[in-house]
Amino acid sequence: MFRQRLQQKLQQRLSPQQIQYVRLLELPAMEMDERVKQELEENPALEEGLDVRENEADENTFDVGEAEPSGAGEADLSLGDYLTEDDIPDYKLAQINSQAERKEEIPFSAGPSLHEHLEEQLGLRNLSERERRIGEYIIGNIDDDGYLRRDIEAITDDLIFRAGEEASESAVRSVLSVIQDFDPTGVAARNLQECLLLQLEHKSRTPETEYAIEILKHHFDAFVRKHYEKIQKVMNLDEESLKRVFHEITSLNPKPGNSWNSGTDTRLDHVTPDFIVEEHNGELTLSMNRNGVPDLHISPEYTAMFEDYMGNKANRSGRMKDAVQFVKQKLDAAQWFIDAMRQRYETLQRTMQTIVFLQRDFFLSGDESKLRPMILKDVAERSGYDISTISRVSNSKYVQTNFGIYPLKFFFSESTQNESGEEISTREVRQIMMETIDAEDKRKPITDEELTTLLKEKGYLVARRTVAKYREQMNIPVARLRKEL
Repeated sequence: MFRQRLQQKLQQRLSPQQIQYVRLLELPAMEMDERVKQELEENPALEEGLDVRENEADENTFDVGEAEPSGAGEADLSLGDYLTEDDIPDYKLAQINSQAERKEEIPFSAGPSLHEHLEEQLGLRNLSERERRIGEYIIGNIDDDGYLRRDIEAITDDLIFRAGEEASESAVRSVLSVIQDFDPTGVAARNLQECLLLQLEHKSRTPETEYAIEILKHHFDAFVRKHYEKIQKVMNLDEESLKRVFHEITSLNPKPGNSWNSGTDTRLDHVTPDFIVEEHNGELTLSMNRNGVPDLHISPEYTAMFEDYMGNKANRSGRMKDAVQFVKQKLDAAQWFIDAMRQRYETLQRTMQTIVFLQRDFFLSGDESKLRPMILKDVAERSGYDISTISRVSNSKYVQTNFGIYPLKFFFSESTQNESGEEISTREVRQIMMETIDAEDKRKPITDEELTTLLKEKGYLVARRTVAKYREQMNIPVARLRKEL
């Protein structure tokens, strides 16, 4: 049975312009450069560089509605919307300290990747064509850190269904043993235990390596959990001998692929700051890093096409109407993009100005203990933006200071109280914890309970479970796992 009924709903929907602005706001400097290049390629009505045409109107606004579908009425087309572009876009004029120094990247030569290096060694081995194809597939499944984290059974199935190569598990294991003999030593291991054993087996045999192999083969869990007394008792070793054996193990490389890729990692992990904050004689200056982001303007050719159509009403045909709708849509999209760029710049600038104001003491001194408690709400209230907007700005953005490059998230922290009731940043507590752990006796590491007591003696009232949470956030293991001989 069907029924009709009326229902009222209150919904909030974002316009295409708002969606574009939100997406641009989330992009860091390097991705913004790529996004601008993409827009220039896709929209012929958008051009790179300053608009140098003369006799343009002084008042410039980009008040554009949503693009109309093909066949919209002629009254919706307004020539004035496209004849008043800025010589210099608003987002460029608003730039502060536009003379900021531009640092050029130093070119470098990158060597072969880990996989290329392994494939080169595979070609030097005396293998059949079938074994070579199996080896190439295995190498393709090796992670950048040098591990093979796929089961032999799964690789065998993939060889049949994806590569069309029928191979038994024993054949795959045979080729895998060949690859595990390649450089870097320990590559193609399926877990840490196998990786360390592969490296030890390539070393010359000494009493220490023999004991190390035995420990890794038969007492690996105890080794990982640092149950030194248990290992010492089972293997009947004195403390000095055990130290030498453990030194033999800890000198191995747990991630053999990382050392090979270290040259290219520097390039891949390169951070381009979105902001630059500099201190001169006690004064702070903020600038936006706009390296690679060009000036944009509306294409004069597309504007001329639109002007010609609007001034030639007598000769309008159906094809001409379709063409001008296409031109209008491109002009709308170009203006929307320029407007979104301007909004993005203004939002980033005002947000960063607020962060600099709230964390002024840190930007002047670089002292982390001077970071004041600050959450997204604090920046939102002072800057006038929504909390979600501040979250998008602070995500994946970096600022260059006199003391290094920091992610914007670095400046946000919750607050706690000291014994005098004063609000302090949790970052200050973590810094003290880090310094205390760094200075501890590694033979008897400080427990979370002892850290809580030490913090209380220094005036920081923090619960033990909070200390454990901060320790985990700093990726510091528990006291038992920090123990050394």
